[in-house]
Amino acid sequence: MNILLRTLQLENLFSLERKTELKDSGLEIHPFQFETSFNVNEIKNIQENLPLWEFSKTADEYTNENKVFNYTVFAPSGKEKSREAILLLHGLNERSWKKYLVWAEYLAQTTRKPVILFPLAFHINRTPLSWINPRMIRPWVDQRNRECPGVENSTFVNVALSSRLSQEPLRFYTSGVETISNLQQLTKEIKSGKHPLFKEDTSVDLFAYSIGALISEILLLANPEKLFSDSRLFMFCGGSIFCAMNANARDILDSAANEQIHHYYSNDFLKNPAIPGWNIDSLKKAFKAMIHPQVFQEYREKFFQQAGNRIRAIALKGDTVIPTQGIIAAMGKISSKIMEEWDFPFPYSHQWPFPLNSKAPENLISENFERVFSRAAYFLG
Repeated sequence: MNILLRTLQLENLFSLERKTELKDSGLEIHPFQFETSFNVNEIKNIQENLPLWEFSKTADEYTNENKVFNYTVFAPSGKEKSREAILLLHGLNERSWKKYLVWAEYLAQTTRKPVILFPLAFHINRTPLSWINPRMIRPWVDQRNRECPGVENSTFVNVALSSRLSQEPLRFYTSGVETISNLQQLTKEIKSGKHPLFKEDTSVDLFAYSIGALISEILLLANPEKLFSDSRLFMFCGGSIFCAMNANARDILDSAANEQIHHYYSNDFLKNPAIPGWNIDSLKKAFKAMIHPQVFQEYREKFFQQAGNRIRAIALKGDTVIPTQGIIAAMGKISSKIMEEWDFPFPYSHQWPFPLNSKAPENLISENFERVFSRAAYFLG
């Protein structure tokens, strides 16, 4: 399969609004609307004390695009309700599903299981359009550069997330909590048999990339309502302890925001005995356990030891955002049984492990794509 060509084809076919048939792969893309109805007051409580972002007229808790939005499911065509599902979680500061479409198609086609593309809070289609409108963003970039002299990697692409996190680093946590709550709501809907595509007691596994892997690890560590006791997790370019991550990049965070969130979570956040507005102690503990290797180390490493047969990870040698050593630091000794470090024979980055605009032979990129995703499909199949 030519993944470069297929990515462009899927981008042209994909819609968040209408059902799409993929005859070549025997799949259908189903759009569904998600409306936050679980832990609504809890989420509001942790958001209402956040400052109003100066470039937005709406407070976080009243951003409707983040509360009601569409997600999609790649599912085998004409198949009756499934008993198995795969949740696909994306990376930090993503604004489109473009690179993930061929990932979802391959996993759904190979495993014959529905693959759910679910956006993290305040990402992709969960933000106001003004946050990605170049004409509206220009003043934000100019102001960001004035406020942070010498800042590196300040761009149109990352200015919204960078300035929001710089203004209030706690937003990284509150958005993570909201995402986990949303996933809890969706999983309960699926397991109860209320979702149109799934039977009661459906098993829910995860394919997670980048920051989506951190969310997944916290989700499995906390295991709210025991919903994920048997879930399998496959991580690609993800799984690192937070303090080892480096999001300073033109399409993720600028240098000032990256430095600020690292300082905040390694100091103020860990020292705060009362994180605001959330009453699930297991979630607080799981989140803190993934920040620094020495924080709740025994608890974290014991989890990976016990759940090791349910977790697999592939790290990339040239990944500077999620380094291999950070994944080892998170998992401890069991990491050698869970994780493999690979390398590709062409230039790549964390953000684009299979680059669309590469001078490398297309067959090399496609071969390594299939190498990764056949491994993932086998584990999740």
